[in-house]
Amino acid sequence: MRAPQRLVLASNNAGKLREFGALLAPLGFDVVPQRELGIPEAEEPHVTFVENALAKARHASRLSGLPALADDSGISVDALGGAPGVYSARYAQLAGKEKSDAANNAHLIAELAGQANRRAHYYCVLVLVRHADDPCPIIAEGRWDGEVVDTPRGDGGFGYDPYFLLPALGKTAAELSAEEKNRVSHRALALQALCERLRRDAAAPTAPTAAHGQP
Repeated sequence: MRAPQRLVLASNNAGKLREFGALLAPLGFDVVPQRELGIPEAEEPHVTFVENALAKARHASRLSGLPALADDSGISVDALGGAPGVYSARYAQLAGKEKSDAANNAHLIAELAGQANRRAHYYCVLVLVRHADDPCPIIAEGRWDGEVVDTPRGDGGFGYDPYFLLPALGKTAAELSAEEKNRVSHRALALQALCERLRRDAAAPTAPTAAHGQP
């Protein structure tokens, strides 16, 4: 039996490590957080989720010499032109306020005052690179549609979850159990897509070697 291949997770989030580690272990990966290898967090200067995730994955792979996995995620609100987007974690801070979930939510609700359109979605992109200069990174995404409500509900989850209503369920993301959320969230959908891609790649037949100099 082949030994697991080490894969650097470009994150120090313990919850993500557990989730990614459990799902990727059956596919032959031993997931290691970047902190364990002395790798600092990468800069995230880009305006799209995929560019930031790719930058983080390449950074971790370059400093470790190993394959790396990174994610970037946040909430995008239609009426705000997709904001907060990649700035979801520091939305209030950019407006000169404190950096916290409470401040972010208060700022979002203030920005939506008087807006009838409350449609929004959580988005997550995962990027896996086999080496730092991998020209064909594996990219998987997940989208979770809902709408923003003015009054928070539920005490689970984090971030914008208490204000993110799922009309089909009649609940906010913060009212879901951890098990429910891990089945239907943007991150869960992206991870499912990533695992499916890895399974397909593992099952794909190896291309035959060219003979007699023929392509």
